[in-house]
Amino acid sequence: MTDTTAGRFTGRTIIVTGAGSGIGRATATRIANEGGRVIATDVVSERLDALRAELTGLPGAVETVVGDVAAADTIDALIAAAGERIDGLANVAGIMDAFLPPSEVDDATWDRVFSVNVTGPMRLTRAVLPLMIAAGRGAVVNVASEAALRASAAGAAYTASKHAIAGFTKSVAFFHGPQGIRANAVAPGAVATNIEAPMRSEYAAGRVGPIMQVAIPPVAQPEQLAAAITWLLSDDSANVNGAVLPSDGGWSVV
Repeated sequence: MTDTTAGRFTGRTIIVTGAGSGIGRATATRIANEGGRVIATDVVSERLDALRAELTGLPGAVETVVGDVAAADTIDALIAAAGERIDGLANVAGIMDAFLPPSEVDDATWDRVFSVNVTGPMRLTRAVLPLMIAAGRGAVVNVASEAALRASAAGAAYTASKHAIAGFTKSVAFFHGPQGIRANAVAPGAVATNIEAPMRSEYAAGRVGPIMQVAIPPVAQPEQLAAAITWLLSDDSANVNGAVLPSDGGWSVV
């Protein structure tokens, strides 16, 4: 798939959310392969158990925290597990919205999507920043989406949440860049992950379906996204701050 860089994260501690599957799992695996200490979280304990077993024996280390990134106690547990040094944060965990258009989106869907896709990453970023600022360095990478760049990739709640996380990323870069913090986002297209993406709206199916049939490039593998995320977490991207990087097989140029 993509070649790793030996020792790139040696001595560094990186928090990865959504690490039990898909992009998060691939990101955690790559960091450990490159010597980093991973603090991995997911809502499903069995996924984290499997990840820990898979990463045993790699150059890096992994510690796991089971929990929902939208819950304050999960964030507290992640910070406690990381200890006094946090070099990077990959906010990968996210949920979809059943492609509900503005006329059909319900409050529960809107609130839940924003809690996982925006509020959780904001709170976790806010929690790691004091340690990063004290160290004079740190990297935050948020997983946005093609839905951060267009309105035809998802429903209203998901689209709004990904636009919001792109804006939050730029805000972190602007305010804390002078303190040594870099914040960037990746914007994937279709990726082979465990994220559930049902289509619960007949109207949306008629509106979005034809566009997706002709516009979406082939489905990417999680390792391809992990390559972009770890590049942004590493010193290889030292001059990149506040970027929203499409990693979508060219969908953003269609």
